Amino acid sequence: FQDSEGNFTLTNYQYFFASTQTFQSLIFTLTVALSVTILSVFLSFLLALYLRFSHSRISRLLGKLYLLPRFIPGIAAVYAVINIIKDSGTLNRISRLFGYDYKPGLLYDIKGIIISNLWFSIPFAAMLLSSSLSAVNNSYLDSARDAGAGWAGVLKSIILPLVYKDMIVCATFVFMGQIGAFTIPYLTGPNNPKMLGILLYQQVATYLDYQRAAALSVLMFILCLGGAAVYIKANLRDSAWEMKR
Repeated sequence: FQDSEGNFTLTNYQYFFASTQTFQSLIFTLTVALSVTILSVFLSFLLALYLRFSHSRISRLLGKLYLLPRFIPGIAAVYAVINIIKDSGTLNRISRLFGYDYKPGLLYDIKGIIISNLWFSIPFAAMLLSSSLSAVNNSYLDSARDAGAGWAGVLKSIILPLVYKDMIVCATFVFMGQIGAFTIPYLTGPNNPKMLGILLYQQVATYLDYQRAAALSVLMFILCLGGAAVYIKANLRDSAWEMKR
């Protein structure tokens, strides 16, 4: 809240909304964060359901392998993804074997950032949701089926009410991680607009503008608070329900 002379000012905050480039970066970051969060929770929930209720060899194999991406160094994983999705990468070389010249156009684009982030987010979210689903008692499911409920009814009436809080936890952590993401958008994202993590780095390392960097840090914290507020509200709702009991 200070200018170069130490006077109180809101200019450092106004800059990120008045400047077209920085405002676009804010919208770009929210778009990436929400997209990765929604896709991660949805896809990981489907994976967790499959691992919980399928007893095939494939499900047992996936149960052992789905956490593998979490043990690969981030920079190495990003480099591997780049070599796959770039226009002259693996996908392009495979397409040439069949007489095509497929250029994905994913690198240095928002789609490349989202795909790369899903590599890390889905295993994390699936781990939490698998643990939550494993706690669902089979007797609840059997009772619902005996009452005539199909899979859709069991999912809506039994499974989702028992695991929705864990889904909110997954969404909160994934969302907050995306707000401050740096490595993936720095290596795979476009030059403009940028993710806020890169913009913060530039304010400090390139422009040496510590006041704006501090203001941007506060804005990023406020965005993360929005995700945390959803989680807190869900917990307060459960607490109120338990007190009424």
